[in-house]
Formats: sequence, structure tokens, C-alpha cells
Amino acid sequence: MTAIVQPGSRVALHYTLTLPDGEVVDSTRAGAPAQVVIGAGDLFEPLEKRLLGLAAGEHRQFNIDALESLALSAGENVQQFARDDFPPELELKPGQLIAFSTPNDDELPGLVVAVSEHEVTVDFSHPLAGRDLIFDVEIVSIDAPL
Repeated sequence: MTAIVQPGSRVALHYTLTLPDGEVVDSTRAGAPAQVVIGAGDLFEPLEKRLLGLAAGEHRQFNIDALESLALSAGENVQQFARDDFPPELELKPGQLIAFSTPNDDELPGLVVAVSEHEVTVDFSHPLAGRDLIFDVEIVSIDAPL
């Protein structure tokens, strides 16, 4: 029996993520395939749903529209900070991307959207949230769920 992608499967896959204008955003094609567990949050849900039922060796292209890609947005994604929370020598301006440290010492990118004398507004949404996306995916191997 041929293994198929199902919840809990360990899947090795190659992918290329592009925007509708052809800009390549990310790809595993030049290196090792990505290793993911379906349902573990390794991929965002709209893509995981499209992978279900595929078998090793299958190659598919999926269009994910802007409304579906909103799933990449963080919950409370726009936050206000006091200007004093930033070093005084740091010149802040809208459109600037800044790395913030999380309590777990991970880095989270934030986009400065507004700056005033006393306040800085930062959007922590994923940069691809709300954009049309094209995933070109090849399933390399599948390990059945435990």
C-alpha cells in the first residue's frame, strides 16, 4: 500500500514559493528537502490541507489567495510601544523592519508603521499575510503517523 500524506505524517518535500509576478520568495530546490509533520504547525494550514492525500513522488502547484494567506497573520499583530523603549540613537521610520526578541529568545520581525514623538506602532504580521501565493510542491517521502 502506498503511503499518503495524512495528519501526523512525517513528510519530506521540496517546494518553491513564488508571488504572482514570478518573484521567488523561498525554495528548497537547491538543498535538502524540508522535513515537516502534518498538523504540527510546521506549515500553515491552507497548504497542509492541500497536501493531504498526496503520495511520494507527486508534484503539484497550489494557488493560495490573499484571503487564505491572512492565516499567516499573528493574533494581536499591531502593537504600540513607547518611543523610550528603543535606543535614542535608533532612527525609526515607517517601513523599517526591526528584529524583536521574544521571551524565549527567538527573533520576531516587526514592521514600523508609524512613529510619533512618544509612540512607535509596529505590525508583527507575517510579511506574506494577505498576499496571493503560489506553492510548487514535490513530495519526496512520507513516513506514516505513529
